[in-house]
Amino acid sequence: MRRWWLTLCCILLAACAQTPSTAVRGTGDLGVVIERASGRVVVVDTTAKRALGAIDGLGDLSHASVVFSRDGRHAYVFGRDGGLTKVDLLGQRIVKRVIQAGNSIGGAISQDGRLVVAQNYEPGGIKVFDAETLELLAEVPAGSKVVGLADLPGQKFAYALFDKGEIWVTDLTDPRRPHTQKFPAGRQPYDGLVTPDGRYYLAGLFGEDGVALLDTWRMDLGVKKILQDYGKGEQKLPVFKMPHLRGWAVAGEYVYLPAIGRHEVLVVDRRDWREVARIPVKSQPVFVMARPDGRQIWVNFAHPDNGWVQVIDTLSGKVVATLQPGKAILHMEFTPRGEHVWLSARDDHRVIVLDTQHFERLAELPAKSPSGIFFTSRAARMGF
Repeated sequence: MRRWWLTLCCILLAACAQTPSTAVRGTGDLGVVIERASGRVVVVDTTAKRALGAIDGLGDLSHASVVFSRDGRHAYVFGRDGGLTKVDLLGQRIVKRVIQAGNSIGGAISQDGRLVVAQNYEPGGIKVFDAETLELLAEVPAGSKVVGLADLPGQKFAYALFDKGEIWVTDLTDPRRPHTQKFPAGRQPYDGLVTPDGRYYLAGLFGEDGVALLDTWRMDLGVKKILQDYGKGEQKLPVFKMPHLRGWAVAGEYVYLPAIGRHEVLVVDRRDWREVARIPVKSQPVFVMARPDGRQIWVNFAHPDNGWVQVIDTLSGKVVATLQPGKAILHMEFTPRGEHVWLSARDDHRVIVLDTQHFERLAELPAKSPSGIFFTSRAARMGF
């Protein structure tokens, strides 16, 4: 009996010795880079700072976004052509792909990870899918372009209607019977964010000065306008690219917002939603993103200054670094604890990895016209 047991152990040990160390791995340090010109995504390892492979056949990715399953294994890619694609990051393959609209610019995943929701330009409204099978469960027509879709606690989703000037909150507790509440927001809400605790939803207004604020704990109070006097009576500059609002811009007690048509970042105290500062920056900001620890704010810019990036120190409220890492920096993504930032340099056809303490260049990865960069750490955060 003992000889049989020793023989079995030897066989198992030999099998383990022959198994590559990469055969089994987690997904916590994986991510994807969108190649907007080629219709594919590159799977990357943020620890090794290298590409693991690429997945083709995802359609028009000229304005694509990504959310992740709770376990970080699957990425849901929303394409400009209305395509919704479920991708297996470990298997590096497409699990399923559906064309769910004529023009789509993003989506979100529910608190429990069971529902994937797409926001659409054409025909407008949102569509709700089963995250496992991509079966269509429900549709909420809106008669408007939908922007700023964000997940909320309690299986709810908030989003803005660009053409109607409203914010809608849809409860998908019963996904086949959506219940929607509607709130006047202001002229042309163009994007939105939810604070990291899921309480406040903010929609930037393109058609008027100010930001629309909805307290999702007290929706009976309706939408409050904040920053209404910003830029009042002043001549605005031409807007070369619409700025983006997302949860990256929330750091501690302050919210950092890109000013539309101006070379400034607005600082708002989230305790009373009053403007407390304006930080001059090099050009018109597009993304204003907080490092995970909240100590730095990284800003990229619209054309013709989209080769520059500036870093704001949140303690001093001043720009502490002005960098020119590459041509057409379209997106930035921090590693989960913020020691590195990945930048997509579209016109250089590469992704650049920088150290966020000393701003040293650590690595470069080839990619064909890269744009969005998305890491699986988003799976554990609201509004991402």
